[in-house]
Amino acid sequence: MGLSDKMKHSAEDAKGKVKEGTGKATDDEQLEAEGQTDQTSAEVKKVGDDVKDVFNK
Repeated sequence: MGLSDKMKHSAEDAKGKVKEGTGKATDDEQLEAEGQTDQTSAEVKKVGDDVKDVFNK
């Protein structure tokens, strides 16, 4: 998997952490949930990248 994809997924994870933190700080449950969803999505994509890397070696 390309470095570009891994960077995108890391950025998505970071964005999710910021959203979650902002949601907690402002007591905005919807924003907090969106942040958690972004983080989960990024993690799933990272795992998919790792699986692709294993099969492309």
